[in-house]
Amino acid sequence: MARFPGVDYCLIDSLLSEQELLVRQTARQFVDERVLPVIRDAFRDARFPCELIPEMGRLGFFGANLEGYGCAGMSNVEYGLVMQELERGDSGIRSFASVQGALSMYPILTYGSEEQKERWLPRLQSGEALGCFGLTEPGFGSNPAGMLTRARREGSCWVIDGEKTWITNGSIADIAIVWARTEEGIRGFLVEKGTAGFTSSELHGKLSMRASVTASLSFSDCRVPASAVLPGAKGLKGPLGCLSQARYGIGWGVIGAAMDCYETARSYSVLRKQFDDKPIASHQLVQEKLADMITEITKAQLLTLHLGRLKDQDKLEPAHISMLKRNNVRMALECARLSRDLLGGNGIMDEYPIMRHLCNLETVKTYEGTDHIHTLVIGERVTGIAAYK
Repeated sequence: MARFPGVDYCLIDSLLSEQELLVRQTARQFVDERVLPVIRDAFRDARFPCELIPEMGRLGFFGANLEGYGCAGMSNVEYGLVMQELERGDSGIRSFASVQGALSMYPILTYGSEEQKERWLPRLQSGEALGCFGLTEPGFGSNPAGMLTRARREGSCWVIDGEKTWITNGSIADIAIVWARTEEGIRGFLVEKGTAGFTSSELHGKLSMRASVTASLSFSDCRVPASAVLPGAKGLKGPLGCLSQARYGIGWGVIGAAMDCYETARSYSVLRKQFDDKPIASHQLVQEKLADMITEITKAQLLTLHLGRLKDQDKLEPAHISMLKRNNVRMALECARLSRDLLGGNGIMDEYPIMRHLCNLETVKTYEGTDHIHTLVIGERVTGIAAYK
């Protein structure tokens, strides 16, 4: 299998440090050698390749930009480069790492007690334990403030009742970060697999993100001890802060999917011959599509790198992340569509990665805040007027 050559039209690699390039190369090699040989069959079979988890843990991919408890302590740019390479392999692989790090480990590190950190973070970092993030409900996706899941005190316990859905890793997780409404406001709870009253069921029939586990979580008179509460998380600020971490990783990740589609289409168009035995890359309409793709990828790379530097300087704001996710997912989807077009009928065959990326990106456009919601976040930032209702 050929090594991925990278996509760097404007010498953006010259803006990266040696350490950043080394981190990217490590992730790139992992994807080339371990992910690509199995991902087509995993997508066909609707199976997440769990055999990759221990190696991802050893390479430091889980919670890569977190400090302590065995975490790699990477910069946010280094972390983004890892997400980029993982999504070049498949959105499901990047999504798994995002949920494990940004949505499971980050809330424990940021809002948890020392006991919770010491118990869970080293195991989550290594992949020995798996986590999930329970916020979205059947009736409340874009409006988490409307959640119906409730938690009430009963003596020394909390009793949780409700349902969550579209939960990545939900049916394989050892620990669920569950958000529920209480008399004190919205609080976060650590609910362990096997707790009485807690069940999960995997969602089947997906035509997108097939190499990813998606589930519903159900809580019926589910009792957890007081020690299960995340003490530092009160109100919606807690879960929304976690989502900002995950959305940042998505902004980097989808560039990897776009790169894979572009490079597949570019290589194909140079080799594919039509009309007087000339490569289709010699035709103006084909070159126009390739020029559009490489331009948009380059713009996304520059935006992402700049925002990564801002994050490392603690200057990145949620509204910046909304622009990042909205722009880059749109860009990646368009690259996938143009690439599919350039491959003609072959573009729908799973011998090539394009249709898989295209299907996955339709989901990435929706989760972690829909395109419409991020549009309104940007609109509010530039006008000062909220238009969500």
